Amino acid sequence: MSVFGHLVDLAPSSRRWAALVRNGFGTLAFTTDVVAILAMAAITGGIYHAFVYGAPDSSVSFFEVGAVAAGIFVIPNIFRREYDLANYYSFRSHVRRSLALWHVTFLCLLAIAFVLKMTDVYSRGATILFYVTGFPVLLLARFALVRAVVTGSKRGLVTAQRVFLLGASSDIIQFLRQHQPWNLGLHIVGTAPLTIGPDVRAEHRSTHLQQDLAQALDVARPLAPDAVFIIVPWSDNETIDLCVEEFMTIPAEIHLGPERILDRFENVRISKLGRITSLQLTRQPLSPFEALQKRAFDFVVATGLLVALMPVLICVALLIRLDSRGPALFLQRRYGFNQHPFRIIKFRTMHVADDGDVIVQATRDDHRVTRIGRWLRAWSIDELPQLVNVIRGDMSLVGPRPHALSHNREYEQKISRYARRHNVKPGITGWAQVNGLRGETDTDEKMRRRVEHDLYYIDNWSLWLDVRILFLTAFSRHSHRNAL
Repeated sequence: MSVFGHLVDLAPSSRRWAALVRNGFGTLAFTTDVVAILAMAAITGGIYHAFVYGAPDSSVSFFEVGAVAAGIFVIPNIFRREYDLANYYSFRSHVRRSLALWHVTFLCLLAIAFVLKMTDVYSRGATILFYVTGFPVLLLARFALVRAVVTGSKRGLVTAQRVFLLGASSDIIQFLRQHQPWNLGLHIVGTAPLTIGPDVRAEHRSTHLQQDLAQALDVARPLAPDAVFIIVPWSDNETIDLCVEEFMTIPAEIHLGPERILDRFENVRISKLGRITSLQLTRQPLSPFEALQKRAFDFVVATGLLVALMPVLICVALLIRLDSRGPALFLQRRYGFNQHPFRIIKFRTMHVADDGDVIVQATRDDHRVTRIGRWLRAWSIDELPQLVNVIRGDMSLVGPRPHALSHNREYEQKISRYARRHNVKPGITGWAQVNGLRGETDTDEKMRRRVEHDLYYIDNWSLWLDVRILFLTAFSRHSHRNAL
């Protein structure tokens, strides 16, 4: 299909319908959340009392709990524009954002009940049932809305915005091919190519550009777009200034089209500090509060695991000493947070203990691996002494796996953004490992996939994600695939 196949404007009746849907969708999404929460509060309360006491409770207490929960849940969503139509073209992002807010909602419910001394009035069992079952139903309602929006968008009945594109023909074609804006709810109502070429003399450039813009305005004005995208390199200040000046005369949003560098980052936003306006490409991997959360979680869990597993660790150390000559523990230099070196602690699984400038990576059926070492590696038991590294603060329970210094230097030269892995503390386990990306990295592609998963973890960190990764590490066979 030609990239210009989506440039036909909607009929007036379809246009009015699309505008109605666009303007009313926020209210629909808001109402859906409220109804889902109220309904689950009433249903779970009724079911619980019918099951435990033999008859449904006729009081309105369930609706009161549901109303308070709905208010706590939807008000932050309103302020962060969660109910904008543009957020409903993909379902994936709703899970993480909504889950965090659902947890906060019930913490607030507990706090309110405690402060008002109402913990004896409302059934704790019904409240817990509401907490456990309410979120899946809420997600199901969100999923239904997303599917309706996506289906309606493909049929031209739902559009987040009607967009007019302005720029050089080659830049517009590249924009359409790369971003396919119609899949994001953007209806391209028209385009206007700028015809200025490199052969136009500098003194005639402004005149030619103004002629192009005058024609573009004549095309755009009757189409009544919601937004105008200027697809021009950001370094071309003169062209951008003239385009903005001319198109500010029509009632539409004006956007600068995306630059190539923005494709590398997912959470780009405008940042303002006083009069300084900047384009923030990345954020700190963890805010101070998030870092405190993660550190507290690591310290408490690592300490508990170390105490609980101490008999196992002692037995493993004895087996290693009986199986081969050498110490039970193996220390090796690795890069940690912000590329500060530290010594990682592992159970020794090889006859050698390399820690120099050249380290040969372990391979499948490596003759250097001891008999007990092969078993320890298969079940990742050799990593358990790193709980001490976690308690000391060198590592985290979950994070990108650290590599030997020599391997680090090698991969930094080969793989773009490899060094970003050190923006958080390295982990005993990680998102790459539970997805089967562990063991020998005998090709650059294997390491590149591992790095991609590590960067996904950094950009999408949450305490819940750490818990999920730890659970998968312990109970999923997939996490032990490719172990050497």
